[in-house]
Amino acid sequence: MRRLVALCGCALLALAGCQRAAAPAAPAAASAGEDQRAQARRIEADVRFLADDLLEGRETGTRGYDLAALYVAQRLRAMGVEPGGEDGGYFQSVPLLRAQRIDGGGTFRIERALGAVELRFREDYLPLPDFASGQAEVTAPAAFVGQAVHAPELEHDDFAGIDLRGKIAVFFNGAPARFDRDRRAFYSSTREKLAAVAQRGAVGAVMVSTDEEEKRYPWQRSARQWDKPGMRLRGADGGALDSFPQLRVVAQVAAARAGAVLDAGDRSAGELFRQARSGRLRGYDLPGTLSLAVRNRLEPALSRNVVGRLPGREPALADEHVVFTAHLDHLGIGAPVRGDAIYNGALDNALGVAVMLEAARQLQRGAAPRKRSLLFVALTGEEKGLLGAHWFAGHPTPAGATLVANVNMDMPVLLAPTTDAIAIGVEHSTLQAVLQRAAAQTGVALSADPMPEESIFIRSDQYAFIRRGVPAVYLIGGLSGSEAARGQLGAFLRGDYHQPGDDASQPIQYADAARLARLNARIGEAIAGEDARPTWNRGDFFGETFGAGAKP
Repeated sequence: MRRLVALCGCALLALAGCQRAAAPAAPAAASAGEDQRAQARRIEADVRFLADDLLEGRETGTRGYDLAALYVAQRLRAMGVEPGGEDGGYFQSVPLLRAQRIDGGGTFRIERALGAVELRFREDYLPLPDFASGQAEVTAPAAFVGQAVHAPELEHDDFAGIDLRGKIAVFFNGAPARFDRDRRAFYSSTREKLAAVAQRGAVGAVMVSTDEEEKRYPWQRSARQWDKPGMRLRGADGGALDSFPQLRVVAQVAAARAGAVLDAGDRSAGELFRQARSGRLRGYDLPGTLSLAVRNRLEPALSRNVVGRLPGREPALADEHVVFTAHLDHLGIGAPVRGDAIYNGALDNALGVAVMLEAARQLQRGAAPRKRSLLFVALTGEEKGLLGAHWFAGHPTPAGATLVANVNMDMPVLLAPTTDAIAIGVEHSTLQAVLQRAAAQTGVALSADPMPEESIFIRSDQYAFIRRGVPAVYLIGGLSGSEAARGQLGAFLRGDYHQPGDDASQPIQYADAARLARLNARIGEAIAGEDARPTWNRGDFFGETFGAGAKP
C-alpha cells in the first residue's frame, strides 16, 4: 500500500509538472470555441481522476480522500494559485471524532400497558452514534412534539402544553408547509430540532420518518449504510463539538414502524402523517416508557481541507476574502449495489470540485482588477455534517483572514444539455445583483430553486458560512434548454444519488460544466473588484438570525 501511495504521489507530481509545461496562454489565433473545449477537457480529466475507483469513494479520513486532497493541492500549485492553508502549505487540518456503530449495538423497547415491543436494529430503527463515551442508555416517558418547531414570529409552537423535562422527545422531520421558504429551511434542520428539545429538558430523542420522506429516500437505503461511521468536530479537550450530551440517546425510526411508537388511544401514525401534510399536528404525551440504548466504537481522527489563495492587490482590502467552496469527500466503500461497492461521487461532488478548479485557473490568469483576495477550498466532511466547512468558517486560513462572501458548488447534475444555472439563496443578499451581471456576461440564464420543499439552502457547505453571518450562494446546474434535463435530475435522485451508480460513466455535459466555471470566475471578479463587500438584504431572515460573527 505504501508503494501504491508513493506511485500515486509521483503520478500526481508528474501531472503537475505536465500542467506547468502547458501553462502559457493560448495563441491569439485560438478561437473562443477552442478555449471552451479545452476548459471542458480539463474538467473532465479532473472528474475522471477524482471519481476513479483508485480513490475508493473519497470517504473522509481515508487513504482515498487523502489522495484526492493531494491531487487538488497539486492542481492548485500547477496553475499558480498560492498556498492558503496552515504553515505555508495547501492543507488545513480538521480534528474529528469517529464513531463506528456495532452491529446490534442498540436497544429500542416500548413498554405499554398491553405489553412490550422491541424494534429491530437496522430493519426498524437506527441509533445515532454516541460521541460522549460510545455507550449510553435511557429509560423515560415520552411525548410526541410534532416537528419540534417553535417559531414565535409565525405563532407556531409544537411544544405548547407539553412538559419535556425528563422525557424522550418524539418528532417528525421537516417544518410546516405554510412557513415561508427561509423559515421552513431553518426549522427543518435536525440541529435546530435537537437544540430545541434539549433546551426544554428532554433526555433523549426519536426522529420518526414519514411516508412522504421515504418515497424520496427509502429507509432501506439508510439501513444498507448502517455501518458507515459518524463524525463530529473534535475540540481541544478531545470531546465532540456541536453535540447535545444531555440527549443521552438519539434514534431514527422507519415509517413502517411509526405506529409502534405513535399509536395511542384514538391517535395513529397514519393520521399523524396526514396531519403533517396539512400542517395540523398537535403534541401529546405517549403512554408507557421508551428504553433506548446505543453502543459504538469511538476514536479520534483527522482529515484536511485543501486551501488555495489568489491575493488581493489593494492593501486596504486584501485581508477580505471571497471563498469558493466545493466538498471533496463522498461516501467511500459501502454496501454493494449490482456488484459495485465503491460510491465514486462523480456528480457529488467531483464535478463541483473540478468546476471550482477551472474557475480558479481562469481567475489566476485573468487581468480584471482584484482588490480582495480569493480562496478556493476543497472541503472535507460534508457528507458527515458539513464538518470541514464549519471548521474552516470558524478557523479561516490564512490566519486572520476575513470572509466576506461564499460561493459554493455542490452536485451540479449536468446529465442533459442546458442553458441556465440555479443560484440557491441568491435573493438573500446583494450577491443577487452580482450574479445577475455575471450571468449576463457569460450568457447564462439564472433559474429559481426547482425544489424549495427540499430546503437545500441549509443542506450544503454554504450553510456553515451563513451561520457565521457570511452572505452566501449555492450554485447548481440548470434545467432549461432541454426537455430531458428535469427527467435526468429526477432519475439521478431516485437511482444514483449516494449510490455506486454516481460514477464517471454517466453522460456528464462537460461543456455545460465549463460554462458554469466561467460564471464562477465572473462572480469572483465582480466581488473581488467592487469597493463594497456583499451584505445581507435589510430584513432578511438569515441575516437577522445570524448576523456577522454569530456563533455556529
